[in-house]
Amino acid sequence: MENLKAKSFALRKDILDIVYRAKAGHIGGDFSVCDILNVLYNKHMNVTPENIHTSNHDRFILSKGHSVEALYSVLADKKFFPKEDLKTVSQFQSKYIGHPNIKVNGIEMCSGSLGHGLSVAVGMAIAGKMDQADYRVYVVMGDGELAEGSVWEGAMCAGHYKLDNLTAVVDRNRLQITGCTEEVMSQDSQDERWASFGWNVLHAAGNDVDALDEAFTKAKAFQGKPTVIIADTTKGSGVSFMENQAGWHHRVPTQEEYEKAMVELEERRVAACE
Repeated sequence: MENLKAKSFALRKDILDIVYRAKAGHIGGDFSVCDILNVLYNKHMNVTPENIHTSNHDRFILSKGHSVEALYSVLADKKFFPKEDLKTVSQFQSKYIGHPNIKVNGIEMCSGSLGHGLSVAVGMAIAGKMDQADYRVYVVMGDGELAEGSVWEGAMCAGHYKLDNLTAVVDRNRLQITGCTEEVMSQDSQDERWASFGWNVLHAAGNDVDALDEAFTKAKAFQGKPTVIIADTTKGSGVSFMENQAGWHHRVPTQEEYEKAMVELEERRVAACE
């Protein structure tokens, strides 16, 4: 998994470039979710530029769509579109807007209106069961997003239909735009909540590619229930002065901060290769 560890820091460099150039973006959440997307797309999901338009590929929904820069970076790395396109993110008339957009190759759902992604993923998973298809469905949500009631409607439905072809991931970085999740709307009862709706509950260190690999492997093997992985992450993970700071939820780095962050990310990428 050493190559994926290094790739996570390379992807963060791309994310930093996108946000700095676009003068907009949710860099804190991008960095917390980056390893999750990296492991999914490079180790576990059966989805490629060649099979994305066929019926039997794995589906992915980024419900916390404000972290789209992380998804764009991974999709470009997987060659769903030219990496050069990343230079147009949030530019006038670009299809690469600030939330997932189905005009972009590789994106299954226009998302970002929080609380919707899980219910759409449930629909995809039910369709897979009805069609007796092999594909799996993955959805990533933010922990602040779990205050939306529609999340729990989707959770109830998935448990009722025993959708073991569905894996949800909670990016548990404990921060949202208005501060700590436990102060805004407490989430520490997640294990009991998900289990009460009939879900298999797993935990993983969400910025550790080995731990994520193990969790996704267990989720694939589990039968009879949908699985949720509560991924304990750090907001801004990868850049020391951004880590665990609510102020980096949506902020553009200055030139000095950009250069400092680039140096740190490169150092960490090189160290991961050793």
